[in-house]
Amino acid sequence: SLARRCHDRSTAMLDVPFLPFCAFLGTLGLLCVAMVGTWCQHWRGGFSLDGSSRTFNWHPVLMVTGLVVLYGAAALVYRIPNTWSGPKLPWKVLHGSLALGAFVLTVLGLAAVFRFHNSQGTPNMYSLHSWMGLGTVLLFSCQWAAGFGAFLLPWAPAWLRALYKPIHVFFGSTILMLSVASCVSGINEKLFFSLKNGTTAYKLLPAEAVFANTLGLLILIFGVLVVGALARPSWKRPDSDSPDSRQ
Repeated sequence: SLARRCHDRSTAMLDVPFLPFCAFLGTLGLLCVAMVGTWCQHWRGGFSLDGSSRTFNWHPVLMVTGLVVLYGAAALVYRIPNTWSGPKLPWKVLHGSLALGAFVLTVLGLAAVFRFHNSQGTPNMYSLHSWMGLGTVLLFSCQWAAGFGAFLLPWAPAWLRALYKPIHVFFGSTILMLSVASCVSGINEKLFFSLKNGTTAYKLLPAEAVFANTLGLLILIFGVLVVGALARPSWKRPDSDSPDSRQ
């Protein structure tokens, strides 16, 4: 029918090959990391480990790099066509290793902000951003530990893996979107704190505000594209009941 042909044609127009999409997404992720680094270096004074505001600057860089970009890369491992056949174990190890790397960077990012707050006498955990961020990290740690136990340890029964897999997939996307929300709210909070005394007010939209707001939008776009890729049926690894799939 005409409607069917139009649907097929529109579907074909939206059919983006996975690898070019990944190349674009990787470029976007690197751009986010470069921009948050540039923001902290150019406008916020650079980096140090002395407990000053320059120590705090490690926090946004490590969080964006680990909790968003590296975590997004880990989430997309099983969408790579090469993972659809052959042994799954190397890809499981890669997926778990990328997630572990993201977790390590995230913990270092938390350590940076806690050290800054403690050295300046600033209270911890009072803002919505801090609650949401710490909740995301705790959920991430539970997700990684449960995934390691269910999918990488050899003695996990097949029924447990089958039961936990959709839960793991759901929380994978959920954690990424919580990470994006935490980063965007953190950028906004930092601008409100920083752009006041002795600087151009945030409401007047100085160059730093434009730059950081743009960074927040790019982080949001990155997260949405990763979740969209995870939800795309044609990019999902075919389920299999073969012994290889249960290794």
